[in-house]
Amino acid sequence: MGVQISSIILSKEIELRDLSGKKIAIDAFNTIFQFLSIIRDRMTGEPLKDHSGNVTSHLSGLLYRTANLIEAGISPVFVFDGQYPEFKKKTIEERQKVREEARKKWEDAVRKGEKAIRYAQAASQMDEDILESSKNILELMGIPWIQAPSEGEAQCSYVCKKGEVFATGSQDADSLLFGSPRLVRNLSISGRKKMPGKEVYIEVKPQLIELNNILKTLNLTREQLIMIGLLIGTDYNEGVKGVGPKTALKLVKEHKTLDKLLTSVEFPGEIDIERVFNFFLNPPYTDNYNLKPNETDKEKLLKFMVDEHDFSQERMEKIIDKLQESYGKTKQSSLSGWVK
Repeated sequence: MGVQISSIILSKEIELRDLSGKKIAIDAFNTIFQFLSIIRDRMTGEPLKDHSGNVTSHLSGLLYRTANLIEAGISPVFVFDGQYPEFKKKTIEERQKVREEARKKWEDAVRKGEKAIRYAQAASQMDEDILESSKNILELMGIPWIQAPSEGEAQCSYVCKKGEVFATGSQDADSLLFGSPRLVRNLSISGRKKMPGKEVYIEVKPQLIELNNILKTLNLTREQLIMIGLLIGTDYNEGVKGVGPKTALKLVKEHKTLDKLLTSVEFPGEIDIERVFNFFLNPPYTDNYNLKPNETDKEKLLKFMVDEHDFSQERMEKIIDKLQESYGKTKQSSLSGWVK
């Protein structure tokens, strides 16, 4: 879900082509969950599956949407979550409970012949098979990925701060608290989007959010932006009741430091707020990664997608041709690989 600070941060609507020639570190979990949620039967809510009953919605999303990014000249690097901090346990358990309740409502709606997509989307969840097959397709497509030691968005932010990528790609704003200089939203869902419950479509474009612009406009330090997140609530702590983004901004402006804030505001729950604050400032990260893309392995990718997961041979060959053509253009434009 991420920290809910959208209403007080500046964003700029951009075109996909504005990101041409740039590397983007994409929060893999966030993106895969989008695909698992969106790519479903519009009535029953069933995800795509192969002949063995394995879910393939994520493979479809990773294949087609990522190929579109590469065709647009964007260099994606997917970053996978590692071990979450123990103070995130409660959030994980609560999310699982919500998904289980949604699953029951989904099954009930299907039995009654009612439209079940909304409940099905809320019931989406990741498992080891989905994770491993996601990494597999990325490797076969030639797209680099990083295994983070902890939170994926923290690792994205680290790589971005090093100047090795242009931005973090995610729907959540957590990477800004982790210090990512830039965040791009709607990267994998740009295009036409159907409004919930209506036969109306809107155009969704990528949004660029720059950390320095936020801090300058709001006259904040990054530490104070983290404090705002803590007051509203993060994946690691429950927010203060009745405190939204604007009230949080006012409180932080008034108290300025975490020490002063903690003496006047009582946070709910048993989580050590200072510990969460320090986690945002100094999260675990790794330097064990390679951002250089490889050639698409056509033979193995066809076998994986067509033979094992029932994708169309004809459509796969078209996608692979598009990937190889895009790689060729990239090589011509930069001898050292994709640029930042």
